[in-house]
Amino acid sequence: MKIQFLGAAGTVTGSKYLVTQADNRILVDCGLFQGLKNLRLRNWAELPFEPASISAVVLTHAHLDHSGYLPLLVKRGYTGPVYCTPATAELCKILLPDSGHIQEEDAEYANRGGFSKHHPALPLYTEEDAMRCLRQLRTVDFNEDFAIGPGLQGRFTPAGHILGAACVTVTGTAGKLVFSGDLGRPHDGIMNPPAPLSDADYIVIESTYGDRTHPSVDALDELAQIILRTVNRGGCVIVPAFAVGRTQTLLHFIHQLKAQGRIPSQLPVFLNSPMATDVTTLYERFGSELRLPKSEVAAMCRAATFVNSVEQSKRLNTLRNPMIVVAASGMATGGRVIHHLKAFAPDPRNTILFSGYQAAGTRGAAMLGGAKEIRIHGQDIPVRAEVAALSSLSAHADANEILQWLGGFRRAPRTAFVTHGEPVAADTLRQRIERGLRWDVNIPEHLQAFELG
Repeated sequence: MKIQFLGAAGTVTGSKYLVTQADNRILVDCGLFQGLKNLRLRNWAELPFEPASISAVVLTHAHLDHSGYLPLLVKRGYTGPVYCTPATAELCKILLPDSGHIQEEDAEYANRGGFSKHHPALPLYTEEDAMRCLRQLRTVDFNEDFAIGPGLQGRFTPAGHILGAACVTVTGTAGKLVFSGDLGRPHDGIMNPPAPLSDADYIVIESTYGDRTHPSVDALDELAQIILRTVNRGGCVIVPAFAVGRTQTLLHFIHQLKAQGRIPSQLPVFLNSPMATDVTTLYERFGSELRLPKSEVAAMCRAATFVNSVEQSKRLNTLRNPMIVVAASGMATGGRVIHHLKAFAPDPRNTILFSGYQAAGTRGAAMLGGAKEIRIHGQDIPVRAEVAALSSLSAHADANEILQWLGGFRRAPRTAFVTHGEPVAADTLRQRIERGLRWDVNIPEHLQAFELG
């Protein structure tokens, strides 16, 4: 039994883990690389295996850095099943076609504007490619064993984080290999906490926030202060938000603030993302994964005016009265929010509010780093608006919460592999695991392989 790290090694994106046992090969996660250009170029490179040689794919959850390469894998010849939880399947049906559509739009826009270095600019994959790969989804409920392939068994347990997110246990000749996926928080505003696990021979643990702890501030207070000071100066709050998870938490918090009279009840709120709109409706369907009562889930879904058409989206850019606009994408890498940034970032009355992790090389990371201008569609756009971040609104467990979850294992695994983190975060978590739990820990490099057992 062997594992090879094809992504999320030395970075927080591109999760792909190739597990081999005899002639059986499976892929755990199938994500896109995002952020820095040298990482994004890996999406275009040939894989170190033939896609047709894979017998199964297992997804931890639907975020694109874990599932977004799937249309290309199928396009390149993969024909087998893709196992995931029911909520992950429903989210993939929304996220993957949208990803293909955005790539087609961006390529067409670049060709029309003449600012691409490639002639012509091409999408990595199309909406049609994404629709085709959805036929291969096979759903498995939490806490049910399933056969992945000859001699390999799988099991999903709740990871928190977002709807459908799972820790994956793969059992084979070397014992139990656990993948944490993206681990949620024990006291998330919406999601139930990650389920405890007690047994593993090997574990692959994420380290997105492995070098820090989330501040113990009240997220409602933090959000209220940002909204009020923006409204008081006559500005608009533009929120680049992840369509899955952060958007719904923000809508829940905005509803609470209005209900408590802490922000103006008539303040317009727009959700300008057809994808996020579709995702939000799923929260009522999969309410058992949430800690909210049904009435609060319903209120969350009614907290904003849904903007669907391109014409409505463009009209928002002409408005100048105070409002809140929540739009994809969370790191300001594409989608409708970048058109809002062009319109609202130059005005010092406005606020650009980030609510999640910003990978290196993204516009979000640049703005939070103090960039005075950002490049959009070949233009340098000045950033004079206030740039703020909700420091307490992460969907990822922090270092202490990761250690707390790992502490639930009854015995030390043979090796813990630390992945899905920037180098400093991964190494900091490695040290904490070694010192606190006295486990053997390894930080894999890109394409590195290890024999198990």
